[in-house]
Amino acid sequence: MKIAAAFGLVLAIVATPREAIWAFAVYATLIIAVGIAAGLTPGFVGRRLLVEVPFLFVALFLPLLGGGTTVSVAGIDLSVAGLWDAWNILAKATLGLGVAILLGATTQVTQLLAGLDGLRIPTVVTAISGFMVRYIDVIADDWSRMRVAMASRGHDPRWITQIGPYARMLGVMFVRTYERGERVYLAMTARGYTGSMPASLQPSTPATQWAGAAAILVLAWSVAATAWGIR
Repeated sequence: MKIAAAFGLVLAIVATPREAIWAFAVYATLIIAVGIAAGLTPGFVGRRLLVEVPFLFVALFLPLLGGGTTVSVAGIDLSVAGLWDAWNILAKATLGLGVAILLGATTQVTQLLAGLDGLRIPTVVTAISGFMVRYIDVIADDWSRMRVAMASRGHDPRWITQIGPYARMLGVMFVRTYERGERVYLAMTARGYTGSMPASLQPSTPATQWAGAAAILVLAWSVAATAWGIR
């Protein structure tokens, strides 16, 4: 239910015309209200929003590179179409990422995987995702130990030309990860693994939660439809 609601909300945001600034304000208010209800703090959300900073830097160049009609801002001629494109990327990327943060912060990984199974996502996708989540910490620990070992032997890279040992270390990590994955898979098949994890008993979703998710989607798509209607 939460995955479907989040996906539907993101689709509504993407489908909204970029000129409807008021609509994006409504979406932002809705996302903030859900975040407050979930008990998320501004700092928690803000740190996770930093992941989009590189994309925003790219968007900042669009007003300078776009053609067509220009407008002067602080003595710099900026493309009107480029300004709208930059706004479109900024608004939709930030709101979409906010929805993803809400979903990830309020749902355990096991619940997300179970939800994807319930939505009939191919089993191989959910299985690979589950293994990745389970073993990412193991791989990170291996990488940390190898970096400590290199530092203890005097490796202190300061220039790009000294990145060779890191490249070789990545190769070693790839081989180790591949071999570990093969061992884990063989151990699982020896214990009866047939391509999917055993289904666990999932509690039914209360009707109030279904109603809340439906209300959010109805509101979001009503805003999108209204934005197109008065465009």
